[in-house]
Amino acid sequence: MGEEKITGVLLDEKQDYERFKFEILKKTGIDLNLYKEAQMKRRLTAFYEKQGFSNFSAFFQHGLTKQSELLDDFLERITINVSEFYRNQGRWQALSEKILPRLLSETKSLNAWSAACSQGEEPYTLAMIMESHFPDCRYKILATDIDQSVIKRAEAGFYSERSLKNVPPLAKNEFFQKESSGYRVVPNIKRNVSFTTQNLLSEPFSKGLNLVICRNVLIYFTEEAKEILYKKFNRALTIGGVLFVGSTEQIFNPEQYGFEAEDTFFYKKTKNV
Repeated sequence: MGEEKITGVLLDEKQDYERFKFEILKKTGIDLNLYKEAQMKRRLTAFYEKQGFSNFSAFFQHGLTKQSELLDDFLERITINVSEFYRNQGRWQALSEKILPRLLSETKSLNAWSAACSQGEEPYTLAMIMESHFPDCRYKILATDIDQSVIKRAEAGFYSERSLKNVPPLAKNEFFQKESSGYRVVPNIKRNVSFTTQNLLSEPFSKGLNLVICRNVLIYFTEEAKEILYKKFNRALTIGGVLFVGSTEQIFNPEQYGFEAEDTFFYKKTKNV
């Protein structure tokens, strides 16, 4: 009898979350099935309990459908908006000293994409590298994120002192304006970076890219979702183009997706898949 009761509770909890995923997909286009379930459920349960709800059903019906600010907070919670300029400095050094020189020897201009760009530190870091090391090269950077609120912050280009802790002193002086409570990216860096919202898992990608940066987000997706994304990244890149992933996101079988390792966490496209 006790076992049946426990099983019933577990089934109710599972059905509650399954229904929630279905409603979120209809409302936002975000498929939570493609995120690792245990991590996502922990994060969202802590979030809805903090808001005073007891289950996913109540959270959706009485929270997300009626409070636009809560929906914005929810979208921010399911995305990972933790970043900083020059995060993992050694990898940015490899990009500037090895990857970009090779790419720019093969093309007249750089067409880059920062996927899941959060508040903009990543695409602006790339722009600063281009201005510092390749000042005569043309480039454009598309920066996307699923969360409209962080895209707005990225466009504003205003950051705290903490976000700039890894920025070289010369770059900090040249590419930021000091304001009373932080730093703002100068127009010269902003001019080649464009921001827009995008759902990586459900929307099409741009084509003809030389560089795709997608760091510290793939770790939260299921293996099935990763395979989908690797193939989409391949189709977005030109032959010889590079996919730059995060420090915990090594691709163990890159050739399956038309890539080969060019450096640690950099994968060069070798063929179409």
